Parts: sequence; structure tokens; C-alpha cells
Amino acid sequence: MKKIHSFDEVFDGQKVFRIVLEAMSNPGRMLSINEYAEKLFGNNKLFLALAMTLLDNEVTFCTCGNEELAEDISLLTLSKKASLEKANYIFVEEPRILESVFEKAMCGTLENPHCSATIIVKVKDEATASLNIYGAGIDGVAQIFVEDTVNKVLDLRDAQEYEYPQGTDIIFVTEKGKIFSIPRLVLREEK
Repeated sequence: MKKIHSFDEVFDGQKVFRIVLEAMSNPGRMLSINEYAEKLFGNNKLFLALAMTLLDNEVTFCTCGNEELAEDISLLTLSKKASLEKANYIFVEEPRILESVFEKAMCGTLENPHCSATIIVKVKDEATASLNIYGAGIDGVAQIFVEDTVNKVLDLRDAQEYEYPQGTDIIFVTEKGKIFSIPRLVLREEK
């Protein structure tokens, strides 16, 4: 059987997982998965690298209408496609649909907070806004420079008024393969 990509599901998957784990543990820290994503074929290499690392046949996903990405994820991970309301992982390429995503995404319950979605949002590389964040994994307050979409995402998340431990975790991936995370316990400092 001939492979169309050189991404090793075990070794490269472990390396990407460690990067994602470091990003989740250190909110706002920019890390790169581009080296591993480049081993994949297609238009959605960055999403595929994350999908191949995080998804398996036990979880569901939603690509918000991107059927090519959905087909690739299903073939490579054996994960099942689901609606926004039932997806464990949601891949968002278009910022215009973010409001609908946050309104419908699973946020868990007080008894089962782990039954929530992880939202993976593609953003541009240009840093057009500064953001001060604090919370779990941050010593004091951290200032990061991000694209405006990140503030929009946090506005939408905060509008949901999740009661701890409910909420959604967010992973941002830039066009050049950098990732950073803002988990549910990380808050934005108001200016």
C-alpha cells in the first residue's frame, strides 16, 4: 500500500501531541507544528496534523461545512462526523461562523465537564491586537500579540457565561503553522 503522506501516525503524532499539550499547559505560548504538517498532503495540512493527533474512532468532529476536510479526517482517523451540537472537536476556518459555533458547541455539564468541545480555529499570522490573559498555567498576567479574530472568539466564549467547570477549550492555529491555546480557565484582562 502506497502512502500519499509521510506523517508517521505514531512518532509524528506523539511530537504534535507534546506540542499541543505544551500549548494547553502554557496558554498564549506560540509553538509550531508546521514541520509535521508539511508531511501531509492536501489543502488542510495543519488541521489534519491536529486531527491525526487528537482524534480516533471514539470521538466525533465537525468541519463546519468543509466536506473535503471532513472526508480526509474520517479516512485518516476513523473518527465520525457529527453536527456542531454533538462534536467533540470543531474545526473552524471561517471567522464569520464563530457565533453559531459557540452557541451550539457542547460545553459539558456540572457533573460531566469533560463532555465539552475543543474548538480549533484558524487565524491569520498578523498580530493586530494585544491581549492580556491570566489564569491556570500563567504566572500573573501574560501579554500576547494576536489577530483580531482571537478577541472575537473570546467575546463569543465569554458571552456564553459558562459556569465552572463547564466551558470549551480553544486551540488557535495560524496559517504558518503556529499554534497557541486559550483553555476554559484562562480569562482576558479587561482594558
